Amino acid sequence: MMGKMQALGTRVLRILLGGVLLLSLGACSVMNIFDDEEDEAQKPMELADFEPELRIRKDWSIGVGNGQGKLYNRLQPALYGEAIFTASANGSVQSINASSGKRLWKADVDTEISGGVGVGGDLVLVGTAKGGVIALDSASGRELWRAQVSSEVLAPPAADWDVVVVQTLDGKLTGFDVSSGARRWTQDSSMPLLTLRGTAAPLLVEGVVYAALANGRIVALKADSGTLLWDGRIATPQGQSEIERTVDIEGQPLIVGSGIYAVSYQGKLGALNLANGRAMWARDASSYEGIAEGFGNLYVSEASGVLSAYEIAGGALRWQNDQMLRRQLSAPATVESYVAVADLEGYVHFHSQADGHLMGRVRADSDGVRADMIARGERLYVFGNGGSLICYKVEKL
Repeated sequence: MMGKMQALGTRVLRILLGGVLLLSLGACSVMNIFDDEEDEAQKPMELADFEPELRIRKDWSIGVGNGQGKLYNRLQPALYGEAIFTASANGSVQSINASSGKRLWKADVDTEISGGVGVGGDLVLVGTAKGGVIALDSASGRELWRAQVSSEVLAPPAADWDVVVVQTLDGKLTGFDVSSGARRWTQDSSMPLLTLRGTAAPLLVEGVVYAALANGRIVALKADSGTLLWDGRIATPQGQSEIERTVDIEGQPLIVGSGIYAVSYQGKLGALNLANGRAMWARDASSYEGIAEGFGNLYVSEASGVLSAYEIAGGALRWQNDQMLRRQLSAPATVESYVAVADLEGYVHFHSQADGHLMGRVRADSDGVRADMIARGERLYVFGNGGSLICYKVEKL
């Protein structure tokens, strides 16, 4: 029953209609969802037994406020140099030594955090549920400036040494001066009537902002001015109802070589040319998470709970693992020669990048894991919904 209620809560909170929760779709629709959730087939799949091939050792663990809080937040940690930066929904921002787990500084921004953490240009950045952007000094945690945007911030801001870029729930992108927080530009996008509750984090690379949108498109903008460079499509809405036509891109796009890759909900996994936004290839897929790469593959946590590997060059399906159906998988992370995903019950599953078979499993947080995990070398950093940041070391048995 607990697994069904968690899944239901997630679905209700994730879908918005014109800024109103799913209840605005009507009593009949809500009752249908409850009926579906009562169906035994909608329960998360039981975990399969397997022969472990990995030693997964907890190196250190530290508490970070109240974690994701009571709403469906996906507050991401950020690794920058020798520090990992984290934020909790109740306003705690912390800097932690990535090797030892020692806390370097802690700041309280005295407001509810809904988007973060972004790092760049010596800034640590978080967004708030009331449409605020807060910049802290990465070395000390001292607050430098605050700015206001048009709506809730649900994704980490991006920054370099010149500009901070924020994407908001209403589909707007806003650029701020990195030193003062003064607004430089705003770019609007056409929003569909129905969207998932979330936004992708923008990418800021060599003076260009790449942003994935709720309409299934990716845009490239000049970071200093907001001027549009190109507009490319990953997914095209299909179907008769607004629910069927939902093609949000919620996971951060991934740049590999000359391509930018992204996956949409009930749409496509696609590749666009980084220079002009022209489509390179597309494959049917559905996910509301980001993607990872390794071994020449792109790894996708499908909305169904299937973990899939597609070739970067051409998008051919390499392998799939269907042992985690309906377990609400996090974005994949590649650590050494393994690909890891976490689930709604807080288990982290380690798979072979070569063929997808399960090699190891550890439980990080009984409240579940939604935030993207971070890998560096043999270490994997996992931020549980309950507020524990854990560093694991992974070794072959």
